[in-house]
Amino acid sequence: MKLISFAIGGEARYGAVEGDAVVDLTARLGRRFPTLLSLIEADAMAEAQAALATAGPRHTLAGITWLKPIPAARRIFCVGANYPKVHPTGGMVSGPEFPAIFQKPAETLVPHKAVLQAPTASRQFDYEGELAFIVGRGGANIAPEWALEHVFGYSCLNDGSVRDFQKHSVWAGKNFIRSGGFGPWLVTADEVGDPASLTLVTRLNGDEVQRTGLDRMFFSVPAIIAYLSAVTPLLPGDVVATGSPEGSGATRTPPRWLVPGDRIEVEVEKVGVLENTVSD
Repeated sequence: MKLISFAIGGEARYGAVEGDAVVDLTARLGRRFPTLLSLIEADAMAEAQAALATAGPRHTLAGITWLKPIPAARRIFCVGANYPKVHPTGGMVSGPEFPAIFQKPAETLVPHKAVLQAPTASRQFDYEGELAFIVGRGGANIAPEWALEHVFGYSCLNDGSVRDFQKHSVWAGKNFIRSGGFGPWLVTADEVGDPASLTLVTRLNGDEVQRTGLDRMFFSVPAIIAYLSAVTPLLPGDVVATGSPEGSGATRTPPRWLVPGDRIEVEVEKVGVLENTVSD
């Protein structure tokens, strides 16, 4: 199932995407589960599935305002340097012993179709297309062989990066406001299957700039879950971005930084296409 957070008339809602329409689940389930996060926390997908066949409003995708799949995610974990490549800040990335984890606040990300805000403090604004997954069932010390049972669904994420700031501070380079995208929706894990079998493609103004099989990640989705849950119990609704492959703007000759007017698309097979434009 494709699940989406959206707004109509300024009111935040969530629903299920069917073709070019959105089945409004807030209208059907909102008294018990007012947000998509609350539906995930309650493990209420069976009720959501049953609600699709009941009477209630439907909306066109063209008539909604897109919101991030988990609009106010409590925690967004990101994995750095998870593919073999030239690192955007210099040097080669080879297989590390442990994942490199950092966090982003929700304010750094915008939804599908929204504009990215080019920073005023730097011209080195870069893109990084990534697979993101959303935790369903939480837990601590999760064994890799059981880890995929804790994934609720998958989405696309653009981990916007400001490279000159990243050289002196990963936190600074990754946390400029409205610098990245998240969406367009989340697709439940049962429809995706093994994430390692998927392909990720990033396009800049229609030209392909990144392409990879997700089996090339140093740390798979199960390995990431096992590592994170050994440090902190994972919670329903946690968002985890799994890293970006070669092809970012910083590694090109000459570097290709994002500028106002650019259109960036991140596509993950079986998941969808996240599209954002850049504003000043």
